[in-house]
Amino acid sequence: MANLISILRIVLVFIAVGLLYFKESSAAYVASFILTVIAFLFDALDGYVARKLGEVSKLGSVLDIMSDRIIEYAYWIMFAHMGWVPVIFPIIVVTRGVITDSLRSVALEQGLIAFGEGSMLEDKVCQWICGSKYMKVGYAVAKAVAFALFILAYTHLLPNEIAWLLVVLGAVAAEIAVILCVLRAIPVIFESKKFFVKEEK
Repeated sequence: MANLISILRIVLVFIAVGLLYFKESSAAYVASFILTVIAFLFDALDGYVARKLGEVSKLGSVLDIMSDRIIEYAYWIMFAHMGWVPVIFPIIVVTRGVITDSLRSVALEQGLIAFGEGSMLEDKVCQWICGSKYMKVGYAVAKAVAFALFILAYTHLLPNEIAWLLVVLGAVAAEIAVILCVLRAIPVIFESKKFFVKEEK
């Protein structure tokens, strides 16, 4: 069930992003906004369901990260294409994702997962920066707020002053999200060196 929720999130986001091409349709943008909110609520739901039903697994961990990557890439790339965020934002996010996921794949070969029990991160500070509830939720909220506010601002249903304010707040949330994205990658890079040291020996 948890894995199905992760996959459903991807489907919802593809629809939400596709609706943004209907630039003159307020209904399309409202629907995109609603689907975006649902998709990010499901991000919390899949983990809850996995723990509640005892479905925590390596596959679930991989699917969770995979769905997160696909979803955030879709929004960042689309928003850059629309001119809502600088193109450097998706470049940073995608580069960070490729680096961390490549290193995590090395850890996964040794039976270690990204977060929680059996994580590749051993250092407590690294665990907190990358995997603590505060950092994970903070990053997810920053992304969700940025994506939702940008879409809402361009629905053509709000007064110009309100729409402009939402764009500014969305831009601030986007900058925070990119900073947290990079910050949370540092522990993965730092701790992954042990895998390659072992190989050299």
